[in-house]
Amino acid sequence: MEQLNEQELIEKLLAGDEHAYRYVVQAYHNNMMYVAKSIVGPAIADEVIQESWISILKALPKFEGRSSLKTWVLRIVSNSAKSRLRKESRSVAMGDASDLEMLSLPADRFHENGHWTAPPKQWNMASPDELLSSEELRDIIYKTMDKLPPIQQSIVSLRDMEGTPMEDICKILDVTESNSRVLLHRARAKIWLEIERYQGNQNVKL
Repeated sequence: MEQLNEQELIEKLLAGDEHAYRYVVQAYHNNMMYVAKSIVGPAIADEVIQESWISILKALPKFEGRSSLKTWVLRIVSNSAKSRLRKESRSVAMGDASDLEMLSLPADRFHENGHWTAPPKQWNMASPDELLSSEELRDIIYKTMDKLPPIQQSIVSLRDMEGTPMEDICKILDVTESNSRVLLHRARAKIWLEIERYQGNQNVKL
Protein backbone atom coordinates (compact mmCIF):
# COMPACT_ATOMS: atom_id res chain seq x y z
CA MET A 1 0.00 0.00 0.00
CA GLU A 2 1.31 3.45 -0.90
CA GLN A 3 2.50 5.70 1.92
CA LEU A 4 -0.41 7.78 3.24
CA ASN A 5 -0.42 10.65 5.67
CA GLU A 6 -2.43 10.07 8.82
CA GLN A 7 -5.50 12.01 7.70
CA GLU A 8 -5.71 10.10 4.43
CA LEU A 9 -5.34 6.83 6.30
CA ILE A 10 -8.15 7.74 8.69
CA GLU A 11 -10.41 8.74 5.80
CA LYS A 12 -9.82 5.41 4.10
CA LEU A 13 -10.50 3.53 7.31
CA LEU A 14 -13.76 5.42 7.80
CA ALA A 15 -14.70 4.61 4.21
CA GLY A 16 -14.22 0.92 4.96
CA ASP A 17 -11.14 0.52 2.76
CA GLU A 18 -9.96 -3.05 3.32
CA HIS A 19 -6.38 -2.30 2.25
CA ALA A 20 -6.15 0.55 4.77
CA TYR A 21 -7.44 -1.73 7.51
CA ARG A 22 -4.90 -4.43 6.66
CA TYR A 23 -2.13 -1.84 6.58
CA VAL A 24 -3.00 -0.58 10.08
CA VAL A 25 -3.32 -4.10 11.49
CA GLN A 26 0.11 -5.02 10.13
CA ALA A 27 1.72 -1.75 11.25
CA TYR A 28 0.33 -1.71 14.78
CA HIS A 29 -0.11 -5.36 15.73
CA ASN A 30 3.25 -5.96 17.42
CA ASN A 31 2.96 -2.87 19.60
CA MET A 32 -0.64 -3.71 20.45
CA MET A 33 0.51 -7.17 21.53
CA TYR A 34 3.31 -5.75 23.69
CA VAL A 35 0.88 -3.38 25.43
CA ALA A 36 -1.77 -6.07 25.97
CA LYS A 37 0.79 -8.56 27.32
CA SER A 38 2.24 -5.98 29.69
CA ILE A 39 -1.15 -5.61 31.38
CA VAL A 40 -2.97 -8.97 31.15
CA GLY A 41 -0.12 -11.34 30.35
CA PRO A 42 0.23 -13.53 27.25
CA ALA A 43 -2.68 -15.90 27.85
CA ILE A 44 -5.50 -13.54 26.85
CA ALA A 45 -3.56 -10.82 25.00
CA ASP A 46 -4.97 -11.96 21.63
CA GLU A 47 -8.53 -11.68 22.93
CA VAL A 48 -7.83 -8.19 24.24
CA ILE A 49 -6.52 -7.11 20.85
CA GLN A 50 -9.60 -8.47 19.10
CA GLU A 51 -11.84 -6.61 21.55
CA SER A 52 -9.73 -3.49 21.06
CA TRP A 53 -10.20 -3.51 17.27
CA ILE A 54 -13.97 -3.49 17.75
CA SER A 55 -13.63 -0.49 20.07
CA ILE A 56 -11.21 1.23 17.69
CA LEU A 57 -13.50 0.94 14.68
CA LYS A 58 -16.50 2.15 16.69
CA ALA A 59 -14.60 5.12 18.12
CA LEU A 60 -12.71 6.11 14.96
CA PRO A 61 -15.33 8.66 13.76
CA LYS A 62 -14.79 10.52 17.05
CA PHE A 63 -10.98 10.58 16.74
CA GLU A 64 -9.96 14.24 17.27
CA GLY A 65 -6.27 14.01 16.41
CA ARG A 66 -5.04 15.19 19.79
CA SER A 67 -2.38 12.48 19.57
CA SER A 68 -1.06 10.34 16.75
CA LEU A 69 -3.33 7.59 15.49
CA LYS A 70 -0.91 4.97 16.79
CA THR A 71 -0.87 6.46 20.29
CA TRP A 72 -4.66 6.66 20.27
CA VAL A 73 -4.94 3.01 19.18
CA LEU A 74 -2.51 1.83 21.85
CA ARG A 75 -4.35 3.81 24.50
CA ILE A 76 -7.54 1.96 23.57
CA VAL A 77 -5.66 -1.34 23.84
CA SER A 78 -4.41 -0.31 27.27
CA ASN A 79 -7.90 0.62 28.44
CA SER A 80 -9.37 -2.60 27.02
CA ALA A 81 -6.71 -4.65 28.76
CA LYS A 82 -7.32 -2.93 32.11
CA SER A 83 -11.06 -3.45 31.73
CA ARG A 84 -10.54 -7.14 30.93
CA LEU A 85 -8.18 -7.46 33.89
CA ARG A 86 -10.84 -6.09 36.23
CA LYS A 87 -13.39 -8.53 34.82
CA GLU A 88 -11.02 -11.42 35.27
CA SER A 89 -10.31 -10.21 38.83
CA ARG A 90 -6.68 -11.07 38.36
CA SER A 91 -3.55 -9.29 39.48
CA VAL A 92 -0.75 -9.19 36.91
CA ALA A 93 2.68 -7.89 37.91
CA MET A 94 3.69 -4.85 35.89
CA GLY A 95 7.45 -5.27 36.46
CA ASP A 96 8.59 -3.13 39.33
CA ALA A 97 11.32 -0.72 38.31
CA SER A 98 13.30 -1.72 41.39
CA ASP A 99 13.32 -5.43 40.53
CA LEU A 100 16.80 -6.11 39.22
CA GLU A 101 16.45 -9.85 39.69
CA MET A 102 13.98 -10.06 36.79
CA LEU A 103 16.76 -8.97 34.49
CA SER A 104 19.48 -11.14 36.05
CA LEU A 105 21.77 -8.11 36.23
CA PRO A 106 24.22 -7.43 39.04
CA ALA A 107 22.80 -4.61 41.18
CA ASP A 108 26.16 -2.88 41.51
CA ARG A 109 26.05 -1.99 37.79
CA PHE A 110 23.39 0.66 38.52
CA HIS A 111 22.85 3.67 40.73
CA GLU A 112 19.51 3.99 42.50
CA ASN A 113 18.23 6.20 39.65
CA GLY A 114 18.79 3.36 37.18
CA HIS A 115 21.91 4.75 35.47
CA TRP A 116 25.17 2.87 35.00
CA THR A 117 27.78 2.94 37.76
CA ALA A 118 30.28 2.19 34.98
CA PRO A 119 29.40 2.40 31.27
CA PRO A 120 29.28 -0.81 29.23
CA LYS A 121 31.84 -1.61 26.59
CA GLN A 122 31.55 0.06 23.21
CA TRP A 123 30.00 -2.00 20.44
CA ASN A 124 32.39 -2.97 17.65
CA MET A 125 29.81 -1.87 15.09
CA ALA A 126 29.11 1.74 14.28
CA SER A 127 25.33 2.06 14.44
CA PRO A 128 22.05 0.30 15.37
CA ASP A 129 21.43 -0.30 11.67
CA GLU A 130 24.80 -2.03 11.35
CA LEU A 131 24.06 -4.10 14.44
CA LEU A 132 20.75 -5.28 12.99
CA SER A 133 22.37 -6.04 9.63
CA SER A 134 23.92 -9.11 11.26
CA GLU A 135 21.29 -11.84 11.10
CA GLU A 136 22.81 -13.73 14.03
CA LEU A 137 23.04 -10.63 16.20
CA ARG A 138 19.53 -9.53 15.24
CA ASP A 139 18.26 -12.93 16.37
CA ILE A 140 20.05 -12.51 19.71
CA ILE A 141 18.51 -9.07 20.22
CA TYR A 142 14.97 -10.25 19.54
CA LYS A 143 15.37 -13.36 21.69
CA THR A 144 16.65 -11.17 24.52
CA MET A 145 13.64 -8.90 24.15
CA ASP A 146 11.32 -11.90 24.39
CA LYS A 147 12.84 -12.76 27.77
CA LEU A 148 12.24 -9.30 29.24
CA PRO A 149 9.26 -8.70 31.54
CA PRO A 150 6.26 -7.66 29.35
CA ILE A 151 6.22 -4.06 30.58
CA GLN A 152 9.87 -3.67 29.55
CA GLN A 153 9.20 -5.27 26.17
CA SER A 154 6.49 -2.68 25.62
CA ILE A 155 8.62 0.27 26.62
CA VAL A 156 11.72 -0.65 24.61
CA SER A 157 9.58 -1.51 21.57
CA LEU A 158 7.57 1.71 21.71
CA ARG A 159 10.56 3.93 22.42
CA ASP A 160 13.47 2.40 20.51
CA MET A 161 11.69 0.69 17.62
CA GLU A 162 8.78 3.05 17.07
CA GLY A 163 10.17 6.33 18.40
CA THR A 164 7.12 6.97 20.59
CA PRO A 165 7.61 9.98 22.93
CA MET A 166 8.06 9.05 26.59
CA GLU A 167 5.07 11.19 27.53
CA ASP A 168 2.84 9.08 25.28
CA ILE A 169 4.35 5.83 26.57
CA CYS A 170 3.52 6.85 30.15
CA LYS A 171 -0.08 7.51 29.14
CA ILE A 172 -0.40 4.28 27.16
CA LEU A 173 1.06 2.03 29.87
CA ASP A 174 -0.07 4.11 32.86
CA VAL A 175 3.38 4.33 34.44
CA THR A 176 5.19 7.33 35.88
CA GLU A 177 7.90 9.01 33.85
CA SER A 178 10.59 8.11 36.37
CA ASN A 179 9.61 4.44 36.39
CA SER A 180 9.33 4.29 32.60
CA ARG A 181 12.83 5.70 32.18
CA VAL A 182 14.36 3.26 34.66
CA LEU A 183 12.53 0.32 33.05
CA LEU A 184 13.69 1.44 29.61
CA HIS A 185 17.26 1.82 30.80
CA ARG A 186 17.33 -1.66 32.29
CA ALA A 187 15.72 -3.23 29.23
CA ARG A 188 18.37 -1.60 27.06
CA ALA A 189 21.01 -2.79 29.53
CA LYS A 190 20.01 -6.43 29.21
CA ILE A 191 20.11 -6.18 25.42
CA TRP A 192 23.46 -4.39 25.57
CA LEU A 193 24.96 -7.07 27.81
CA GLU A 194 23.91 -9.79 25.35
CA ILE A 195 25.56 -7.80 22.54
CA GLU A 196 28.71 -7.52 24.66
CA ARG A 197 28.68 -11.28 25.20
CA TYR A 198 28.16 -11.94 21.49
CA GLN A 199 30.96 -9.61 20.44
CA GLY A 200 33.26 -11.06 23.08
CA ASN A 201 32.73 -14.51 21.57
CA GLN A 202 33.34 -13.11 18.11
CA ASN A 203 36.65 -11.60 19.24
CA VAL A 204 37.71 -14.96 20.73
CA LYS A 205 37.04 -16.64 17.40
CA LEU A 206 39.17 -14.05 15.67
